[in-house]
Amino acid sequence: MKKFIDFLIEKIGVSGIFILSLLIFYLITFFVRPKIFSTAINFSIETSLKVLPIMLLVFLLVFLSNFFITSSKIKKHFGEEAGIKGWLLSIFGGIISSGPVYMWYPLLADLKEKGMKNSFIVAFIYARAIKIQILPLMLFYFGFKFTIVFNILIIIFSSINGFIAEKLLNAKSIL
Repeated sequence: MKKFIDFLIEKIGVSGIFILSLLIFYLITFFVRPKIFSTAINFSIETSLKVLPIMLLVFLLVFLSNFFITSSKIKKHFGEEAGIKGWLLSIFGGIISSGPVYMWYPLLADLKEKGMKNSFIVAFIYARAIKIQILPLMLFYFGFKFTIVFNILIIIFSSINGFIAEKLLNAKSIL
């Protein structure tokens, strides 16, 4: 059995095995419970149609980043030598970013391939917890002092978590 699994992984990869197992599951469901199959297919189509515009936007952003953003620029602003500017740009970018976080993953992965440090990716994602558009609501419910302290802590811990993640990901014996 292990040889068969190794053969499948070698030929179609782990993602291929996942898709193949889903297709087999759907096929079995089609014959055993056609109503559930129909409901599942309809749900998949509806969800795909909802996600399609977001995915098109993501692909557009990745295309534009590949077109305009070079590896040397990424390394300069977000690489090993970026320093405080890299931290500030990552945190500020995370704060002003909007939309669902999964929309940013492909772009961040592309930037990582071009030389962006893991610490800056972590800081960006962590800083997304600050939502400029809901700050007035937070001020209303929790007051000025709480809102300021809370958001400063998010900024501080986005840096700390980025630093820790960088150290853990670069450690040879841990992960």
